[in-house]
Amino acid sequence: MGDYITEIKNLMGQADSLTTTTPIKIIACLTFTLVCAAIIYCTYRFFYRGACYCENFAVLLVMVAVITAMIILTISSSVALSLGTIGALSIIRFRSAIKDPLDVGFLFWSVVVGLTTGAGMVPFALIGSLFIAVLYILLTLLRTSRGTYLLLVRYTDEAEDEVARVLDDLGGRLKNKTSYKNETEITVQIRFKGTDTPFLDELRKTDGVTNAVLVEFTGE
Repeated sequence: MGDYITEIKNLMGQADSLTTTTPIKIIACLTFTLVCAAIIYCTYRFFYRGACYCENFAVLLVMVAVITAMIILTISSSVALSLGTIGALSIIRFRSAIKDPLDVGFLFWSVVVGLTTGAGMVPFALIGSLFIAVLYILLTLLRTSRGTYLLLVRYTDEAEDEVARVLDDLGGRLKNKTSYKNETEITVQIRFKGTDTPFLDELRKTDGVTNAVLVEFTGE
């Protein structure tokens, strides 16, 4: 029995010696991880088009990439530590809700960067990060060329015909309508290009229109 245990220890020692992680390797891995994480951070910060930009989430993307790279380095350097790491990660539960679906993509991007750089696939991580960044920027520019908005209008009964005419010209889709005693409030989804909003001025000048609000619609 003692010889069997000794043999197992020798095999584990040989496995660890084959994947020895030196300080230079650690520094190089984390440096390349930070470079890729910086690409993710800049892409998220300067081209985010959600309802509310969160700086904490942008910092989290960098931290997730670095932490994931450290985990992969730990797993690759020791068989015993890899088993312990898998066991420790299995008890972690994430309860923070992610509101924007695109945030899931950015978070997964950070994890993939940590996996690839930690595994030593630095060229793949750099090229892949640049490719994803360019793809996201192009899709964002195409998406924002024609925005989707919610138009909220509150008016009295005598202004109903004029409001209906303006909304017909916009080609909007009715999302909500609430009738009060002497007033009506409607919500219409519209799409237009640019920042010029002459229809708001037209609604403001209409007798009987008490309120007109335009809000960007992001799906949240």
